[in-house]
Amino acid sequence: MSLLDIQNLSLGFKGVKALDDIHIQAGPGKITAVIGPNGAGKTSLFNCISGLYHPQEGSITFDGKPLLGQKPTSIAELGIARTFQNLALFEYLTVLENIQLGRHSHYRSRWWQDLFFSRKATEEELRHREHIEDIIDFLNLESVRDMPVSVLPYGILKRVELARALAMNPKLLLLDEPAAGLNREATEDLARYIVDIQEERGVAILLIEHDLSFVFDLAESIYVLDFGRNIAHGAPDEMRKDPKVTEVYAGPTFDQEDRA
Repeated sequence: MSLLDIQNLSLGFKGVKALDDIHIQAGPGKITAVIGPNGAGKTSLFNCISGLYHPQEGSITFDGKPLLGQKPTSIAELGIARTFQNLALFEYLTVLENIQLGRHSHYRSRWWQDLFFSRKATEEELRHREHIEDIIDFLNLESVRDMPVSVLPYGILKRVELARALAMNPKLLLLDEPAAGLNREATEDLARYIVDIQEERGVAILLIEHDLSFVFDLAESIYVLDFGRNIAHGAPDEMRKDPKVTEVYAGPTFDQEDRA
């Protein structure tokens, strides 16, 4: 059974096809990857899932509910969280404050209850803080929790953004190039956290990434896009050997060029 089911999805901008008849499925508690060269349509796909783009054709179903036509806030409330290729943190807020923003959609107290520190607001704040403290501990951010993110190294910022997404308590986590800009050690650390999120928290992950070693080590199922179309799908071992995937990343082989 699929948690996320994308069928016949097409998206165009003024006659230019960004996505063309896309089919992707992501199972509950699984790590699924979408790979492809720059301009393949990967981020456009995430924007459609998140409700930022509105495709002209096709369907997106999440946990049995249709997503197309829903607002990004409604999609987030259904259980989809996202990190961004370019960090979207508030640099003058602390690590703790940035993570707290991820809990905003779960607050149910009214503004006047918060203003006067009512019992309901106080109890709710304590429940949310307990959840946030668990994430801080889970991602080893305790030592930087009260520091503004503007002074932190890039590798830690990636973890803070991951923590903010986890604070939403998602069923599905969309990771847009999480390893981009990281050195090998930081990439390996991030890979371990992603596996822990899947195994210990049962969160399904849909991953976009250019680092193929990172993808092949983590993903259970891989979709390959090129010029907005599906060109291959399968397990990591199959995708390593697929000539269509090799051609997309390395160009045509000498034999193919000779026959052209």
